[in-house]
Amino acid sequence: MVRTRIVGAALTALAVAGAVVLPSASASGEAEVASSRGGGPLVVGHRGASGYRPEHTLAAYELAARMGADYIEPDLVVTKDGRLVARHENEIGGTTDVAAKPEFAGRRTTKVIDGTPVTGWFTEDFTLAELKTLRAKERIPDVRARNTLYDGRFPVPTLEEVIDLSRRLSRELGRDIGIYPETKHPTYFQDIGLPLEPRLVDVLTRAGLNRPGAKVYVQSFEVANLKQLKSKLRVPLVQLINGSGAPYDFVKAGDKRTYSDLLTPEGLREIRTYAHGIGAAKDRIIPRDASGRLLEPTTLVRDAHARGLIVHAWTFRNENTFLPADFRTSADPAAYGDAFGEYARFYATGLDGVFADNPDTAVEARRG
Repeated sequence: MVRTRIVGAALTALAVAGAVVLPSASASGEAEVASSRGGGPLVVGHRGASGYRPEHTLAAYELAARMGADYIEPDLVVTKDGRLVARHENEIGGTTDVAAKPEFAGRRTTKVIDGTPVTGWFTEDFTLAELKTLRAKERIPDVRARNTLYDGRFPVPTLEEVIDLSRRLSRELGRDIGIYPETKHPTYFQDIGLPLEPRLVDVLTRAGLNRPGAKVYVQSFEVANLKQLKSKLRVPLVQLINGSGAPYDFVKAGDKRTYSDLLTPEGLREIRTYAHGIGAAKDRIIPRDASGRLLEPTTLVRDAHARGLIVHAWTFRNENTFLPADFRTSADPAAYGDAFGEYARFYATGLDGVFADNPDTAVEARRG
């Protein structure tokens, strides 16, 4: 395993001292609901501490844990030789230095991913050994220019390396650091003969994490693969809910239902048959008006809880460009706004967890 050390002992000490310890997840999910209502929402390091380091790197995950995150979140895609690696998308032109590698110039191509043409370089066209020659870079340098300092320093991690890191940090920090993997584009990968699901089950089982009580959630924007995983995994599953549109497996199958349909009473009851919670876009919980200001909360959190489902919301970020208009502090999109004000509004809804690019802010906010 590659062990990336985070520079800054002072930051580490402060982060560890400020960490809030929450109970481990249970397979039923009820423990998470109880813990979040008693001690504040769970904090998930979204792609790691991606507000401070290039996303989906061991450095980003380690910093998230040291800042107090309860879980770290690897998005999973697959390599040509069938290994699960952490990337937000299977197209890696925007998150690695692959475009600067002349030996891979011929692999630039256009593919249709979930019905949309995408041009670039794709993990499924690289072996793990080839991917390991690449280095991560900041995905949104215009907003997070400081993160570009770390461009070129960190490799693409495997799921096994993320698990090893979580265990090392759990021992070092004296609290369980959970993992919250997402299966990316599951229908696409099934269609090209590289399904994610059996590989995920195998890795979790070999790591001793496919059991009740393991601090693991598995999430997906699609439905069919979660239903398939229900009989294979003994950890909580989470149905992701986008702000608009429909699960791609529904679209491909000709199912006319949308994400909004999944949030009706009937839809939530169906989700409860195969999942323990939902991971909802923030606007589903507190929508914004035409000017970008927050409106009154919807009934989603209450409705989900009434059906035994936990609610985790995404994605919380500190920069003005991502905040509601009423919490922006200037016209500078990269400057920090009043993130604490936004957290206060969302925490007041009773939700059970948040995905945060800046986990230290989310941890501080739940102190009240």
